[in-house]
Amino acid sequence: MTVEPGVRVGQDSDASVIDRSWVEPEAFAVLFDRHADAVHRYAARRLGAEAAEDVMAETFTTAFQQRFRYNTELPDARPWLFGIATNLIGRHRRAEARRLKAMSRLPAATPGDQAGETVADQVAARVSAQALRRELAGALARLPARHRDVLLLVAWADLGYEEAARALGVPVGTVRSRLHRARRKVREALGGSDPTALREESDSE
Repeated sequence: MTVEPGVRVGQDSDASVIDRSWVEPEAFAVLFDRHADAVHRYAARRLGAEAAEDVMAETFTTAFQQRFRYNTELPDARPWLFGIATNLIGRHRRAEARRLKAMSRLPAATPGDQAGETVADQVAARVSAQALRRELAGALARLPARHRDVLLLVAWADLGYEEAARALGVPVGTVRSRLHRARRKVREALGGSDPTALREESDSE
């Protein structure tokens, strides 16, 4: 039995919750309880914690106002919610670009930055990870916005290709081609490494 993220066995699907909210508007709060944390994490990674609060709140306000548009044949509302969040993030393109560029210019950590008696290999691993984050931020900043949206919906929101396509309102083939181009550019920028390749989709999905 497949259960959507945030839903326990025996609970109503997101679609059922949305449908019920027409009679019981307060029922929509269930959707917030299930998915607000994930939407906030996604927005925070893209814009920072302060802006993420506003994006999260507006995502669910917009979702409630536009729930008449939701296709209740789709039990999982995550792609819809992340699509709304991504559209809202799109209003902050300049802020996101500034944040990524600032992250790419952060100074490298040194052993002296570590508190306590950290062993040498732990220090080296942490320095390498911070360097990778800087390089990744720079690579993301240079991507076209439409490619960055697809890449981060898959890598950071953990959506599949078809889910990302629903979120963005584009064909799944467009998602695949944009993701391919985005990952190629990230790998080129990071010398062959691709920390965004967190999941691979089967051809049948």
